[in-house]
Amino acid sequence: MKGRAAAQESLTRAFLTFTQAAGSLEKSYTQLQAEVARLHRELQCANSELERSLEENARVRAYLARVLEDLPCGVLVVSADGALQIINPEARRLMHLAADWVPGRRTTGLPETFAKLIAEVPANSFFSEQEWTTAENGGNRTIGILRANVNEKTNELGDTIWIVRDLTEQKRLASERESARRSVALAEVATLLAHEIRNPLGSLELFTGLLADATSQMPETRQWVTHLQAGLRALSATVNNVLQFHSQPSTQMLPTELDRLVGETMDFLTPLARQRGQEIKIDNRIGKIATHADANRLKQVFFNLSLNAFRAMHPGGKLAVKLHWAPQFPGGLVQIDFCDEGRGVAPELLDKIYEPGFTTTPGSPGLGLSVCKKVIEQHGGEMRVQSKPDCGTTFSLFLPVSGAHA
Repeated sequence: MKGRAAAQESLTRAFLTFTQAAGSLEKSYTQLQAEVARLHRELQCANSELERSLEENARVRAYLARVLEDLPCGVLVVSADGALQIINPEARRLMHLAADWVPGRRTTGLPETFAKLIAEVPANSFFSEQEWTTAENGGNRTIGILRANVNEKTNELGDTIWIVRDLTEQKRLASERESARRSVALAEVATLLAHEIRNPLGSLELFTGLLADATSQMPETRQWVTHLQAGLRALSATVNNVLQFHSQPSTQMLPTELDRLVGETMDFLTPLARQRGQEIKIDNRIGKIATHADANRLKQVFFNLSLNAFRAMHPGGKLAVKLHWAPQFPGGLVQIDFCDEGRGVAPELLDKIYEPGFTTTPGSPGLGLSVCKKVIEQHGGEMRVQSKPDCGTTFSLFLPVSGAHA
């Protein structure tokens, strides 16, 4: 009996121990489950953060890719070992690379001139733009190249970024600005000199006229006076052209008799014609023509056209000045023709003759016809030319007439 009781007691104690161990194990399992649940939640949060980070990175990469695609300058990225990593569309365009061109392991796949140039650019030259000039479509194109190094570690070179941009338009605008600046400076100097010359020139012209009157009965002396008058009047025309072209004063429209104005100008030019052994003939088929005009400016037009005719003709040539009504507008539009017997103008030059500075006469500033065209247009008129090589030239002025005529 005693042995059975002892065994039962041992069994009871063992069961209690098992029950306690099972309870402890269950408690630990419950704690483990809670920890696993917590770790699972943390993992889910970490995964969500990672997904959001990856999505943000993808958006940033896509945005940067769009920026790179749309940049107005070319971008190339070359690794430290010379492999071309990135090239955007503008860089392809500037270097004439096809859209489907695939870079090779080295930059030798780029145009030879460019590859050679980037090999020669100093390592630290980000603020010193190199220029690459190429011939294209009959002109030159200038490409600017900047270099930037990406240092991955201290004193260790990483990738190299090349910025490539087309400087052609920038160069053109800079050249135009410089040309405009020089033109303004030249105009200021020319105008100043013209004004300084004009005053003594007027005095010389006056004294020469007095000298001509005093030597009217002395043929041998008279011819020298004629030469002197011719030279002074040619110089006066040049000075007036400079002033008309550069200073451009406002027009003074006053009642003017065109026929008388033409006659006075031709009388003024007679010494020049005589000096060259040439002749001036006026053919007025209208009579008196009254209108409103700037007489001084129109005189300059008549003067310029006559001088051009004298220069184009040989001794013995004749300048015919004809006044008549324009066929399309009789009584309302007068036509004044300056017809010479000179060498004519080549057809390919007819479109250039009104350009400032264009001339076929050595030593001439090339402003005469430009001034003529501008003055006639200021008067609401039109200027035309007909010419053939070796057959003479005719400049026709069409001017509106406002006022009485007989």
